[in-house]
Amino acid sequence: MTSTGILIRNTQPRDIAGVVALQRECFPAPFPEELLWQAEHIARHLEIFPEGQWVAEHEGQIVASCTNLLLFEEHWQAHLDWESTVGGHFLRAHTPGGTTLYGVDLSVAPASRGQGIGRSLYQARFDFVRAHALSRYGTAVRMPDYQSQAQGQTPQAYAEAVAAGTLTDRTLTPLLRMGTEFLGVIENHMDDEESGHAAAILEWRP
Repeated sequence: MTSTGILIRNTQPRDIAGVVALQRECFPAPFPEELLWQAEHIARHLEIFPEGQWVAEHEGQIVASCTNLLLFEEHWQAHLDWESTVGGHFLRAHTPGGTTLYGVDLSVAPASRGQGIGRSLYQARFDFVRAHALSRYGTAVRMPDYQSQAQGQTPQAYAEAVAAGTLTDRTLTPLLRMGTEFLGVIENHMDDEESGHAAAILEWRP
């Protein structure tokens, strides 16, 4: 439970429709529709790794969700594109016994942002890493302000500037402030014009 009365809990089958609707609210066009979760994807995530999926609930409504899987060390260190890293929308790359909790997605409804919900979901991830004695939490995140702020910079140079504090990115900056470490950039990570089709590699260790 957060201080705002929002319940952070594991995702349940009854939440699937709410999670699917939330994705459309959080990632409107030009974000590609085909990259968003469908009901069958969420159902599969709950089959293979139910303890690694969370939602935030407020007055019976799903206002945030996050999706995760486990990766072996070699797979994490390869820093591949999104499809190769997670195994597509059905998370075919999930490996029980893996040592990295990989953050696939985190979505917070626009009207619920600024209340610490995203931070609470990240804390659930960090707590899971500690509780299961994993090596790390790792992810590769969008840089949605790249397209508007890059001014000719490469995604790598832009991410380095954000990590150094000379630029601010609405996704990358808050995650760095939560204690994640910037490790580099994956080019051609996914079809994402706003981010220059790239993603910033982040890691958190207990």
